[in-house]
Amino acid sequence: MAPHLLIDTDPGIDDALAILLALSSPDVLVEAITTVAGNVGVDRATANLARILEVARPPVMPRLGRGAEAPLKRALVTAGHVHGEDGLGNLDQFVEPDGRLRYPEPSLRLEMREGADLILETVDRFGPDLTVVALGPLTNLALAIERDVRRLGRAGRIVVMGGAVATPGNVTPAAEFNFYVDPEAAAAVFEAGLPLELVPLDVTRQVVLPQHTLSERVARCPGRIARFLADFTLHGFAFGSERGDGGIVMHDPLAVGVALDPSLVGFEDLRVEIECEGRVARGLSLADRRPIHGRFKRAPNCRVAMAVDAPRFLDLFLERLCPASA
Repeated sequence: MAPHLLIDTDPGIDDALAILLALSSPDVLVEAITTVAGNVGVDRATANLARILEVARPPVMPRLGRGAEAPLKRALVTAGHVHGEDGLGNLDQFVEPDGRLRYPEPSLRLEMREGADLILETVDRFGPDLTVVALGPLTNLALAIERDVRRLGRAGRIVVMGGAVATPGNVTPAAEFNFYVDPEAAAAVFEAGLPLELVPLDVTRQVVLPQHTLSERVARCPGRIARFLADFTLHGFAFGSERGDGGIVMHDPLAVGVALDPSLVGFEDLRVEIECEGRVARGLSLADRRPIHGRFKRAPNCRVAMAVDAPRFLDLFLERLCPASA
């Protein structure tokens, strides 16, 4: 039987790419998707999820949950400059020749559960056959831990996109965005004894999708999803060009890729702790890589991806979303 996925997300341009990758992968079943405040507020994140699902039209609709509106203890920090004010590259700019919006507000009506409850219910249902993929701030997972950490711990794998182990952060020199937005939630998750696999900036920065590569593939497989891909990524490519990234850095898609195929990355077993109080180091993910052993070093609490086969992942991503044979 195909593995089961639950995706916790704050869509987000790269979140949308990740969700489309998961929904386009025949070797997994996306059982549930929960939204969380992060790149955008949770209401916008939920509307963006509806838009993505309306375009993707999965044959079986995942169960859906609306999660946390704010971090556990802090005001929400969003990333409109990265993803556009709507989180999906300002889709209102796309107008058809007759003057109609290409992407009106989605007509898809979603039946939403409460996010943390849906996470726990999905773990109850699938247990070790479930992989949870967390693409945004870890607020929903922290709330699930508060309710019943033992239930959450029955998941087979929890893949987290976040952190920066041996590379600078992307929102401050110390911190990656997801951990910066809700460091208390990240700390709770990493202290809970869960089956964690961390996909940090150390590997995601090595996976960059150039605009010309996506344009060439989209031209070969025209259709509803291809046009959506071409449109909502424009803002992301412009942002990447301005920053000198050379394209869209595939943070969240790589996390889904690791859920699909762990052999895409090389893992190290490490102890990772999250800084919550630091004046300049809020959200820092500190990994203990000291060459000492035994009682002098605390046991690892996660597997951390520290190497990646970037070309193989990009081939997988493009083939799933825009098959060369199409």
